[in-house]
Amino acid sequence: MIDIRVRHVFGASSLVVVLASLALACSGGRGTDPGDGESPVRGVRTSASAPTAEGTPAPSATQSAPGAGVEKVRDVFAQLQATYNDGCTTPGNCEYFLGRVLDNLGALDKAMEADPQGPGHFKEPRAWIAQLRTGLGGDRSFENLKKHQDLLTGTRDKINAWMQGHPEDYR
Repeated sequence: MIDIRVRHVFGASSLVVVLASLALACSGGRGTDPGDGESPVRGVRTSASAPTAEGTPAPSATQSAPGAGVEKVRDVFAQLQATYNDGCTTPGNCEYFLGRVLDNLGALDKAMEADPQGPGHFKEPRAWIAQLRTGLGGDRSFENLKKHQDLLTGTRDKINAWMQGHPEDYR
């Protein structure tokens, strides 16, 4: 029979091993400092920017810093595809969801424009995004996005279908 103290020692050491493993798994990997790379919440959309100490609005979480490169089409497309797991069915989530789809479509348009293949390669998807912008009339309010929800998700769906026919653009 194992003495109760021995069981506590084995239990405590097992706990230390598990906690150490978790800490290593969350540390960013071998050879990186915890502060390296981008924040995992970089793409989270905020509904309103809080003013800074100078009284000017703070940049939104989806805006790039001056001089920062545009994301690749495949990366932005992956973010857009992730909206298929979300929607207006969860109470209180609709505003976030619609804003996220709009932000992803805007980022995808920028990525397509900056792509080495040239904006002409993405003529149809960029035209659909332009039609969406025209339909929204520059109004990003939740009420307007909700009113145009079918246009937003329809544009996303058309672009998804187009991209599925062009796998070289997102792989």
